[in-house]
Parts: sequence; structure tokens; C-alpha cells
Amino acid sequence: MSGCLLAASPAKADLRLCNMTSSRVGIALGYRDAQGWVTEGWWNLTARGCETLLKGQLAGRFYYVYAIDYDRGGEWSGRSFMCTREREFTIRGTEDCLARGFDRSGFFEVDTGEQKSWTIQLTETNRPGGQP
Repeated sequence: MSGCLLAASPAKADLRLCNMTSSRVGIALGYRDAQGWVTEGWWNLTARGCETLLKGQLAGRFYYVYAIDYDRGGEWSGRSFMCTREREFTIRGTEDCLARGFDRSGFFEVDTGEQKSWTIQLTETNRPGGQP
């Protein structure tokens, strides 16, 4: 999938996301933990801001991100559908989102290559979900 510029970070072991755009963005994250699939949101990032989404060494290889541009519209999305909602959330499971009262959003996959630390960068030109 054409997508984010991804770079392993030699700093602390964390999953970080940097908003390299001139807009404010909202971030939702999907991943697998010991109990199964979970989605969390929203992290609100200022233009050119970074945020640690998960602290500590990464336990999995694949993470999933859905982001929306608050200022200009549009999104960064993909084909991995998971549950979200408008307000702050932590949702267990990815099945039956609508029936459970949640929204269903397409997340893009981030392959960390089993690194212990990773930084995802959102840019103006890498919106897999389409331009605003």
C-alpha cells in the first residue's frame, strides 16, 4: 500500500507517530495484545507534532492506523476494518462494529519488521484513503 514514511527510531522503545502535515490530525490505533484485538483513539496531534501511542518495547510486528485531518478533511485509511467511535475509546474486538454501536473504519497496516521501537510519519502526500 502506498503509505507512510516509516522509520525505525534508535531512541526509546516505543511506538510513536509524527504528524508531518500542516493540519491537526486525529489518530486511532489498532493492535493485538494478550487478550486479542483492541482499537484505541483518539490522539490529537498538532501540525508537525509527535505523540507516543504505546510505551515500551513493541510486542507485535503489525499495527494498524486510521487518521483524520481535522483542518482540511480527508483521511489516512486502509483495508483492515476495525471499530472506532467519535469520542475517546478503547474497544475490544474487531467484529460486528455497527451491531455493537460503533463505527467501522478502514485502518492501514504498519509492518514494524519486529523492531522494538518504531516511528510512523504521516505526510501530506501519503493519504492511502484519498485526497480531501
